[in-house]
Amino acid sequence: MDTKRYMSARHAGNLAVHIYANRVLMGEDAADMVCTTINKLHRQQEFVNIIFASAPSQTEFLAALTEKTIIDWRRVNAFHMDEYIELPENDLRKFAYYLRENIFDKLHFHTVNYIDGNAPDIGAECSRYAGLLAQYPPDIVCMGIGENGHIAFNDPPVADFNDPLVVKMVKLDAPCRQQQVNDGCFSDLSEVPAYAITLTVPALMAGKYIYCIVPGKKKAEAVYNTIHGEITEKYPSTILRRHENAVLFLDKSSGASL
Repeated sequence: MDTKRYMSARHAGNLAVHIYANRVLMGEDAADMVCTTINKLHRQQEFVNIIFASAPSQTEFLAALTEKTIIDWRRVNAFHMDEYIELPENDLRKFAYYLRENIFDKLHFHTVNYIDGNAPDIGAECSRYAGLLAQYPPDIVCMGIGENGHIAFNDPPVADFNDPLVVKMVKLDAPCRQQQVNDGCFSDLSEVPAYAITLTVPALMAGKYIYCIVPGKKKAEAVYNTIHGEITEKYPSTILRRHENAVLFLDKSSGASL
């Protein structure tokens, strides 16, 4: 990876922070770093387990990742980190649909493991998915940060840095639901589901490597709080500063307040 592509680079605690001139350069370098890590892990183990986020913020990164022919994707197990509860099965706004369209149907993974937000027993579904993550511990987590600082759907009211659960049902707070409208995923707040299944903060932090891709001016305040805020559930993303192998990728807009 050519570090000359950076506009700037710094650290916040353990967290490496890379800022790029635009979203495309940001996504390309994030994809390069993820691929370097996959290949390194493949030299040490047969399979690599990766958790992916579903959001427009990930689009450039996933587009760059799907172009990488240097990876044996047949040795990768893919997971996703959250899903709405009770959206219709064929609803194009489901996170599973986004991941199928942007990566899962474009590459030949060893396995693709979905969260079922329409399971008849949500508690049982959370336990099932937690069991999968115990069987296939995450090596790499590719994620974003919400406008309210959430990681996955761990909004400030429900985030728990010491959560005993791996996967749980959560009620989405108002800023989180409004972001889904701001992102163009829903046309009106009333359409956004009130509940979701999410991997918890400890489940995300269990990844050996975390690559956090956060473009756009609407994320500038959340990015500032991630870097400068007290490490607390009030700003869930601040926990990234404690991870030993985490990188935050920003574009000029999301890094503007830094």
